[in-house]
Amino acid sequence: MLWLDAIAEQKIREAAERGEFADLPGQGRPLDLSGDPLVPEDLRVAYRILKNAGFLPPQLEAQKEIRDLEQLIRGMEVGPERSRALRKLHLLNTQLSVSRGGHLRVEAEYYERLVERLSSTR
Repeated sequence: MLWLDAIAEQKIREAAERGEFADLPGQGRPLDLSGDPLVPEDLRVAYRILKNAGFLPPQLEAQKEIRDLEQLIRGMEVGPERSRALRKLHLLNTQLSVSRGGHLRVEAEYYERLVERLSSTR
């Protein structure tokens, strides 16, 4: 892939030398990357307000909570607290999967078997 990058860089450099990038809108100004093109237009204002207040969109918040819980579970000994944490993790994964339109049964069953197998090897 490096050769493709080198060719692209060369083509860009040649175009710049010919002046093909002169007089483009916004020339000399930094790019505005604050927009959220992947967020539906009717939700952008609400998401921007939440972002400025330090909140994440629901899916990102769920992913963060899942990562934190997974890390916590790794350090726990087998017992009722760990079982409760695993159930909560399963619920969060299920909710996140539903919000993405995923196939719950396969993912949940696979995850449960994986957790059981990893738990029994300790």
